[in-house]
Amino acid sequence: MNIQIISATLCSLISCMVLTSPAQQQPSPTISVEKIKGNIFQVKGGSGANTGFFVADKEVVVIDAKMSEESAKQMIGEIRKITPNPITQIILTHSDGDHVNGLVGFPTGIDIISHDNTREHLVKAFVTDQQLAHLPTTTFSDKLTLHLGIGKKDTKIDLLYFGPAHTNGDVVVFFPEEKVAFIGDLLFLGRDPLIHRAKNGTSFGLVKVLKALLSLDADIYASGHNELTTKKEIQDFVQSVMDKQAKIQTMVAAGKTLDDVKKAFNIETPPGGSRWPSLVEVIYLELTEKK
Repeated sequence: MNIQIISATLCSLISCMVLTSPAQQQPSPTISVEKIKGNIFQVKGGSGANTGFFVADKEVVVIDAKMSEESAKQMIGEIRKITPNPITQIILTHSDGDHVNGLVGFPTGIDIISHDNTREHLVKAFVTDQQLAHLPTTTFSDKLTLHLGIGKKDTKIDLLYFGPAHTNGDVVVFFPEEKVAFIGDLLFLGRDPLIHRAKNGTSFGLVKVLKALLSLDADIYASGHNELTTKKEIQDFVQSVMDKQAKIQTMVAAGKTLDDVKKAFNIETPPGGSRWPSLVEVIYLELTEKK
């Protein structure tokens, strides 16, 4: 290959890198709405994680808010195709940006509900006036129950906190009558779970919380990054995490180092370091750090 071709190729690669930089991302995938059961819907596509909403007689309750103002407004547009009822509440499953940054696309004055710890995370993360106008307005520590009218019936939504897992503010949104649960980022099928140690997440806590999910009388689980899921898939996921924990615990007892453990699991640190530690690293640190 001659110098001219090499130069042209490099210029093309650099151009592609510029065009796909965070400041100039391609348009988000089209948003779509999937009916889960009854008046419960899941929203997929756009920027950020899957979200959801529930349509009551006189109002709409939204679950998570997408990652951008644009996608949040697209989500609102899809809700409007189903009902003219106003959005009165937004429930946050946790504080990650792909679940909360779209809050700025919603009108102010909506009751934003989260765990106490999630609000603390957002107080630190939100800096603009627009963001600060969308901080959670209602928080809770263990459980909060919402009651909404559907016809002559009162529909109950339980907001449940089982302890630190992905973060220390993960909320499960459970519809007991419909047996549907929204679980945020507590589940990552096909890959290891992400544990935010900076937000006091814990792998052993995740196992505990997932077992609590399995104890719910639920048939359908909606998560931030997967298709709708059943108990069997969650059971397999829990077992995979526990198997890693048991193997690493044995290696720690044998005096193995973190590098030894990473090699055993074929964990390689990418050039420049990784954004978050792998599950294997998290488990090792939890087992070896002084409490």
